[in-house]
Amino acid sequence: MSHLTCGFIGLGLIGGSIARALKKADPDIEIVAYDVNRDSLRLAEEEKIADIAAGGIDDSFRRCDYLFLCAPVQVNDNNLETVKKVIPDHCLLTDVGSVKTTIHEAIRRSGLDERFIGGHPMAGSERVGFASSKASLLENAYYILTPTSLVPSERVEAFRQLVVKMGAIPLILDFRQHDYVTAAISHLPHVVASSLVSLIQDSDSQEGTMRMVAAGGFKDITRIASSSPAMWQQICLTNRDNISVLLGKYIRALTEFKETIDAGDADALYRRFDSARKYRDSFANASSGPIKSSCSINVEIADRAGSLAHIVTLLADRNLNIKNIAISHNRESEDGVLRVEFYEERSMAESAELLKANGYAVHIRG
Repeated sequence: MSHLTCGFIGLGLIGGSIARALKKADPDIEIVAYDVNRDSLRLAEEEKIADIAAGGIDDSFRRCDYLFLCAPVQVNDNNLETVKKVIPDHCLLTDVGSVKTTIHEAIRRSGLDERFIGGHPMAGSERVGFASSKASLLENAYYILTPTSLVPSERVEAFRQLVVKMGAIPLILDFRQHDYVTAAISHLPHVVASSLVSLIQDSDSQEGTMRMVAAGGFKDITRIASSSPAMWQQICLTNRDNISVLLGKYIRALTEFKETIDAGDADALYRRFDSARKYRDSFANASSGPIKSSCSINVEIADRAGSLAHIVTLLADRNLNIKNIAISHNRESEDGVLRVEFYEERSMAESAELLKANGYAVHIRG
C-alpha cells in the first residue's frame, strides 16, 4: 500500500476521517486535498494530514492513484468534467455519498465507468468539518462499495483492501440495492422519527405536558429527528422512489396494526410484538450501521448531595469526554436515574468500567 497518492475534493468530517485513517495506516501515503474552506486545508497541513493543499481542482491531482469525491452530492456531480481533465488514466474515482444512483448516472454520462467505485462509509457524527474528523470514526463501520460493471475485479479488490486498512468493513453491493437498503434502514427511519415528533408537537397541550415528560423510549426512537434538515431534504429528493415505496409499505403496516388494535385481537397483538422483539434482538450489537447508537449509559445513583459531582469528577479525572448528562425523570424504559452520553463507544465503555469499579450499577443502552 506504500507510495500511494490519494486525492480529496472536500475535506470535511468524512473526507477528513478517511484521510486520517489512511495516514494512520501508512504515513507514507501522500494526501492531496482541496476544500473551499481554506481553514480546513490549513489545519490539515498543520496536522500533517494533507501533504499538498491544492488551490482548486488542478494539476495537483495528476499524481493521484485514488481520488475521493467528498463534496456534497450535487457538487460532486458538477465537478466530474473538471476532474476528468486533471486525473491520470490509472486513477480510480470514488465518492462517499449516502445515495448512489445519482453519482453512478453522472459517472456514466461523463464516460468514467471503467474507473469508478461508489463508496458509502456508514459512519457519522453530529459534529461537522475537518476539525471534528478522526481516524477512529471508520473503525468497524461498514463501508459499502458499489463498483460499476466495467471496473476490473482486481481494482475492486485493491480498493477493498484499502478500506480494510482504514479499519472499516467493506461490503460490495449493486448501487441500486444499496439505495433500497439504506432507504429502509436509514432514510425511512428519519422520516418516521420526524413525523412522530411532529405528531406529538401537534397533539401536545398548551402547557407542553408531552414534551415535558418525553424521555426514555420516546427520546431513543426520535433522537435521529435532530439531524440536519438540509441533508435529509437532499436525501429524500435523491432517493425519493425507494423511500416512497417503503413509506407506502410502512403506512400499510401501520394500518394493519391499527386494525388489530381496533379489533381487540389479543393473540394477534402478542404475535406482532413478539415477532418484532425477536427480530430486533437478533441485530448485531455494534455501531456499524447507518444510524449511530447514542453511546450512552444509565447509572443508578442515590438521591443525596454530591452523588452527581462524584461521577463527573471520576470521569473528568480520566479525561473522558462527556457529551451530555441528565437526570431521567421518566424511567418507564430506563435502568438507572442518571443518563450519561458520550461522543464515542470507546469513552462509553471505559466510563462504564470505571464507574462499576467504583461501586455504581451501570446499564449500557442496547
